[in-house]
Amino acid sequence: MKMIEVRWHGRGGQGGVTSAELLAKAAYIDGYKGVQAFPYFGAERRGAPVKAFTRIANEEINVRSQVYTPDVVAVLDSTILDLIDVTEGLKDDGKVIINTPKCADEIKVNKGHVYTYDGTGIALKNGLLVGGLPVINTTMLGAFSKATGLVKLETIQQVIRQKWKGKVGDRNAEGAKEAYDTCAD
Repeated sequence: MKMIEVRWHGRGGQGGVTSAELLAKAAYIDGYKGVQAFPYFGAERRGAPVKAFTRIANEEINVRSQVYTPDVVAVLDSTILDLIDVTEGLKDDGKVIINTPKCADEIKVNKGHVYTYDGTGIALKNGLLVGGLPVINTTMLGAFSKATGLVKLETIQQVIRQKWKGKVGDRNAEGAKEAYDTCAD
């Protein structure tokens, strides 16, 4: 397998950096030898657009730059689509996974195969809130698993339960499964 590069787009406080890290952990558990996860440092404040990155490979990864030509773009907040071109640099056969209640054919992006799921609705239903706001990073991991097949849903749920113990971990793991089940292209 060639190296897979993922770029995460979200807003500060939505858990994009945590998503990138949990994906890297899940990929490592699933047997990938090389994984990386890191944020893009800019104006990090709650609500501001942020980026994070994950790399997954079967061998050691020596690249240390941000991801410029992603294979997958994960969009935690669909309102970002109005602000920036999330598909910038996306490989021709790339995938774009978007948290939105809309169907994939309703989303207009410049390129890529679009997958959608209602992560915000799932977060609200499962009580995945921080400071009263829905946090959809764990739901995105479930959708990512379905759209890409790179990591197993069970492994995603395992790393979620390791990160958050008890009922919080269980609710987040259930949210990931619901996103997996409803993610569609």
